[in-house]
Amino acid sequence: MYFGAAAGMLFLPSLVQFKGPQAVFLAEATLGGMWALLWFKYASDPPRSDRTKASAAGFGKSTTYGNNKSLLPVIIEKEHVNSRLKDDIHRKKVEAGIETSQITSIPWKSIMLSWSVWAIVVNNFTFHYALYVLMNWLPTYFEKGLQLSLQKMGSSKMLPYLNMFLFSNIGGVIADHLITRRLLSVTKTRKVLNTGGFVVAAFALMIMPSLRTSWGAVICSSVSLGFLALGRAGFAVNHLDIAPRYAGIVMGISNTAGTVAGVVGVGLTGQILESAKAAGMDLSNPNTWTQVFYVPAFLCIFSAVIFLLFSTGERIFD
Repeated sequence: MYFGAAAGMLFLPSLVQFKGPQAVFLAEATLGGMWALLWFKYASDPPRSDRTKASAAGFGKSTTYGNNKSLLPVIIEKEHVNSRLKDDIHRKKVEAGIETSQITSIPWKSIMLSWSVWAIVVNNFTFHYALYVLMNWLPTYFEKGLQLSLQKMGSSKMLPYLNMFLFSNIGGVIADHLITRRLLSVTKTRKVLNTGGFVVAAFALMIMPSLRTSWGAVICSSVSLGFLALGRAGFAVNHLDIAPRYAGIVMGISNTAGTVAGVVGVGLTGQILESAKAAGMDLSNPNTWTQVFYVPAFLCIFSAVIFLLFSTGERIFD
């Protein structure tokens, strides 16, 4: 995803210059069609018998199997086979009318009232607020705020999004190392990476308007987006820690907040800039952009505090 954004920032400005704005939509439609063809041709749903199941009791806890000691979920063959046998027996009894199929009820109330869930939701909102504001308004900031031509900036304009691609992977590697080596607990790992990522991103956003050079803006935006991506090793996978059975539900709730953040952030930034223009301030004035970048910066600090106070790496919902 982030690598695609980096490639877009590198090639799309030149495409607009030579072919016009409509070429962007044509290019995206073509790439989407190609991806759909590849998906329909190669995507598959493996047979149910091939799907391995992680031991529910082993998630986030120390599990020993042979010479393998891990704090991450591992597959224990005996339990996996027993589980499959039980599923097969239950399915045959349901088909024969001996038993009825039981549908597990979802603890909606407990999920919606959990502070740990809301810590994830708040941080997802903030992450996507900052991300969508920078993705949508950073080109405007380069051209109007700094009077720079995107075409003349070369490959430097793709560095913020390339940095996201790199740091999102680095965050996962660091988290796995800290947990599997027992250097930190799951809870502390999530909190350290989330807090470090969001706080560093906040300071980079606050510094950005004061640096009036192209490289200053590129470095600040790269640091902010990179460390936001690092923070994903905290909040973005925490739903699997607290609710492995309902991770999809928690992810859906938090991603809804992230989508709303994109709508709110892009629209609010436009209103801030329009208000500045109405007050007689030019878009090249650094004070015009201070509020634009300070809003996500303060949200980052607020979200980091919320995650520190209310998040956990322990399982809450069985």
